[in-house]
Amino acid sequence: MTASATATATAPAAGGVAGSPRSAHPLLKAATPASWIAQACAESDVLLIDHANCEKKAASTALSLMFAYAEDLELTGKMSRLAREELRHYEQVTKLMKTLAVVPQRLAPGRYAERLRRLVAKSEPRREVDLMICGALIEARSCERFAALAPAVRGPIGDLFQGLHHAEARHYRVYLDLARRAAHRAGIGFHPRVEEFAALESELITSRDAVFRFHSGTP
Repeated sequence: MTASATATATAPAAGGVAGSPRSAHPLLKAATPASWIAQACAESDVLLIDHANCEKKAASTALSLMFAYAEDLELTGKMSRLAREELRHYEQVTKLMKTLAVVPQRLAPGRYAERLRRLVAKSEPRREVDLMICGALIEARSCERFAALAPAVRGPIGDLFQGLHHAEARHYRVYLDLARRAAHRAGIGFHPRVEEFAALESELITSRDAVFRFHSGTP
């Protein structure tokens, strides 16, 4: 692991989960553990395969939100652009997999997204706010992990992740802005709900996780 990757994983705590380092990302309460970065470097094939799955899921999520909130043209326009970009990223990842002779395989999903979505409200208008916050946190974690992985993995995988980092930084802001707008329209407290989701997200990232995936917790 490079010195810069180590710094990302071991930055001094500043208000995150007790005993875990604070992430440099403004939306996240905890940094990716150094042990996860080490495992990602050791299992780069699984990392790429699961990341390709993540890009497909991200595109699918954007499309499902377009159907769920079809009357909101601002939201559907942003989700349409986001879905197209996620599919381009999927094509980039699979192209690199072919170049590196990484054999695709079916992977069981990890706990991360499913556990976050358990917190999503079942009824509107809170459900829309929660879905957007959930999307923002997933994209923010991807952004943070790309930044940590790019100098650690190096080579063509590191180059790919460095490029994807900038896109994920845009994506999390799209979701966060939509969440803030939806909360304002509905008269719902925005920041307390973000804090609630961010606390759960940091717990999932810093707690022990038996399954290694792009968004898994501590090995």
